[in-house]
Amino acid sequence: MVNKNTVKGAAKEVAGKTKAAAGKATGEKAVQARGKALEAEGKAQKTIGKATTRARSALK
Repeated sequence: MVNKNTVKGAAKEVAGKTKAAAGKATGEKAVQARGKALEAEGKAQKTIGKATTRARSALK
C-alpha cells in the first residue's frame, strides 16, 4: 500500500515543476524560485512516505 505522504509529495513535486517552468517562461524569478522550493518540499515528503512504507513492510 502506498503511503499518503508519497502521493502528496509526488503531487507537490509536479506542481513545483510546473510553477518553476511557468516562472521561467514568463521571466518571473520569484515564481520560479517558489516552484523550485515546492518541488524540493515534494521530493522530501515523497522520500518520507517511501521510508515509512519500507519501515512498515520491514515490521510485518
